[in-house]
Amino acid sequence: MTLLVIGSIAFDTIETPIAKRENILGGSAPYFTYAASFFGPVQMVGVVGEDWPEEYTEMFRKQGIDVSGLEIVPGGKTFRWSGKYRENMNDRDTLDTQLNVLGHFQPKLPEIFRRAQFVFLANGAPSTGLAALEQIQGADLVVADTMDLWINIARNDLDVLLKRIDGLVLNDSEAKMLTGELNTISAAKKILNLGPKFVVVKKGEHGSLFVSEYELYLIPAFPTENVVDPTGAGDSFAGGMMGYIASQGNLESETIKKALVYGTLVAGFCVEGFGLDRYKEINREEIDRRLVLFRKMASF
Repeated sequence: MTLLVIGSIAFDTIETPIAKRENILGGSAPYFTYAASFFGPVQMVGVVGEDWPEEYTEMFRKQGIDVSGLEIVPGGKTFRWSGKYRENMNDRDTLDTQLNVLGHFQPKLPEIFRRAQFVFLANGAPSTGLAALEQIQGADLVVADTMDLWINIARNDLDVLLKRIDGLVLNDSEAKMLTGELNTISAAKKILNLGPKFVVVKKGEHGSLFVSEYELYLIPAFPTENVVDPTGAGDSFAGGMMGYIASQGNLESETIKKALVYGTLVAGFCVEGFGLDRYKEINREEIDRRLVLFRKMASF
């Protein structure tokens, strides 16, 4: 089944208590896409500037990712973000943000992308997601991500988007902010009233929560000892989850549970290196080996 993602592409400068890396590939689309590609073909839509290295395009192609929806703006500069993580590796400070070409991004989907059966609107302005949905024809499943920024500054657009999607992915603090609820489960259930048929709440090192009208699943995180860079973990979780769902072509309960686990596992690999470094070292077989360990740890 075809999986399409529309999201940001960035050059990140990241400092953690362990090390610092400058101008590495980041953004919601690359993390999501690479994670999803372990489970099947992915189509990626995003915008970059003239400073975009061709080697990155080739890297995606070798991974089986269709980048024909990648827009390169002549004379433009790619979105740049700089951040510093604190000692606990959970909290971070944004040091610099340069939207550049992302600030005027209007997604243009190639014709074949418009027929994608599974669609993920990665973290970005709700207006960008709405513009993409206008071009998509009859997708079986549309899921979106959001963050506190859009809840604060683009709530009207976000409310419109929520009525047009099947699922929403966000973290627990964002779920509470969106609804005004203090309890995560209550917040997730309230989001269902805003339009989505299901909500996935990311809880970081505490796992994830799936809530729909009739189902509730709580999935623990895989214990990761060597956390190098947490950037992109949430996007990677969504990529693993959606990649597996698209590979199965259904939303049966067992598919959802396993998709949440795969999302957890690929996110665990992501944080073990800077950027996409760790992903370049693994394959599906290594992910499945962790699945075996996860089953042993989670069963009782």
